[in-house]
Amino acid sequence: MVGSRPGSPFGRPSSSASRTKVEEELHEYAGIDYDKVTIKRNPSVAVLYEEALTYEEGTVISSAGALCAYSGKKTGRSPKDKRIVREETSEKDIWWGPVNTPLDEKVFLINRERAVDYLNTRPRLYVFDGFAGWDPKYRKKIRVVASRAYHLLFMRNMLIRPTEEELENFGTPDFTIFNAGEFPANRYTTGMTSTTSVSVNFKLGEMVILGTQYAGEMKKGIFSVMHYLMPKAGVLSLHSSANEGPDGDVSLFFGLSGTGKTTLSADPKRALIGDDEHCWSDSGVFNIEGGCYAKCIDLSGEKEPDIFNAIKFGSVLENVVLDEESRVVDYSDDFLTENTRASYPIYHIPNAKIPCMGGHPKNIILLTCDAFGVLPPVSKLTAEQAMYHFISGYTTKVPGTEDGIVEPQPTFSACFGAPFLILHPQRYASMLAEKMSQHKADAWLINTGWIGGKAGVAKRCPLKYTRAILDSIHSGELAQAEFENYDIFNLQVPKKVSNVPDEMLDPRKAWMGSADEFSASLKSVASMFTENFKTFAEGATPETLAAGPKI
Repeated sequence: MVGSRPGSPFGRPSSSASRTKVEEELHEYAGIDYDKVTIKRNPSVAVLYEEALTYEEGTVISSAGALCAYSGKKTGRSPKDKRIVREETSEKDIWWGPVNTPLDEKVFLINRERAVDYLNTRPRLYVFDGFAGWDPKYRKKIRVVASRAYHLLFMRNMLIRPTEEELENFGTPDFTIFNAGEFPANRYTTGMTSTTSVSVNFKLGEMVILGTQYAGEMKKGIFSVMHYLMPKAGVLSLHSSANEGPDGDVSLFFGLSGTGKTTLSADPKRALIGDDEHCWSDSGVFNIEGGCYAKCIDLSGEKEPDIFNAIKFGSVLENVVLDEESRVVDYSDDFLTENTRASYPIYHIPNAKIPCMGGHPKNIILLTCDAFGVLPPVSKLTAEQAMYHFISGYTTKVPGTEDGIVEPQPTFSACFGAPFLILHPQRYASMLAEKMSQHKADAWLINTGWIGGKAGVAKRCPLKYTRAILDSIHSGELAQAEFENYDIFNLQVPKKVSNVPDEMLDPRKAWMGSADEFSASLKSVASMFTENFKTFAEGATPETLAAGPKI
């Protein structure tokens, strides 16, 4: 194409011969009217910045060069508005229930029509074609159609960006997102609970978004899709981070919010494969994403330099507050939301491993933050216990993190990511146990929470000791250690770990209150596990059930 000055008046060619393949496909497949709408496919970062700054109110550039965008009323995911279309090709596989609410096929088509009608009223649409999954054997072709440049830049960061040749030969996408989030769903449509609707149709290979502009819906939507497609291909999809040591040894980290998953997997001595979504195939692990989506609240260059420095030109900052004059971001300001976010391509992290793939994991690390002070800082799990604790997905919410929390509250999220599971949790757990035994991976339960008493009484396990525990796992030292049994949970606890005080390793010895108080607290937490696991008893294997605590 001949070079031109930005913004020069091209005028649209009218001959149908000049229609692009993508315009033709969108017209034929979805009814997008290319005579009314200008379609920009895979625009550059600079072009997306210009478009967002020109057409999207409130969008500015931060002093570090990131695009600051605002998602409107919704500043987080809307799990209650997520629907899966009930249709014959996937119906028998899906774990129907509170996570996966069924939607009638006809209702999906009504919403799809509404989204397309809205997109046809926009003067310009943006299309991004990219991949989910770094392994060429398993990757899926994803197409995003959106009316906001910010949404496209976000997904350009989060998906894997194709080379020019890959884009040229992209072909038909495996999955398409129609993001009409600026326009509400019709509340009177059967099955709608609000003006927000996020619905997935596996038969059509489509996702339709109405009534929410929060970009995270697209990221987690694709993750849910991979949670369905990958296990069907014999590949385990996991809500985890992954890193690799200098000798090529891979570790997987699982953990809910506040357990230290992001912090602990960012290790200067190890290369980062990815921070959030992975798959484990017959040839090893691969990242699903091409970027990272980090929480920004209270972010600082001292605490998390890699993330702080990754937020530069090409990154998207979502719902942050900045100084009107200097445009310096105030990461401590939660005026709009506590869920402020940054999205950036993985190559913004200096020690990222690209392509984001590694061998078979040597260590599986389940992180928990126990605010009752009864779980050991580290314990070794059998394959059966790994399944049990993986399905449980335990952590605690601590007073101060959410309004109204006074006492520590237990939180269980199946497979450390219940909102994104499509199949029954045991399906993923069995695959994990199978792969662990096949590749002789060790599993560890690490408690980054309180030692010696509950939150408010005792102190949280210092980060330097958790890092020392991880170092001894990665060096192979801990696998050779001498262990003793920790009753009720029947965990194997090491007697010694380099650079960690011995008395910290056994919660009973570290406990500052009376022995009776400790026993009562231990039994109380064990009974929470047992109570929670009743939900999964029906689909769980006898081995998994037997691996739980014995009161």
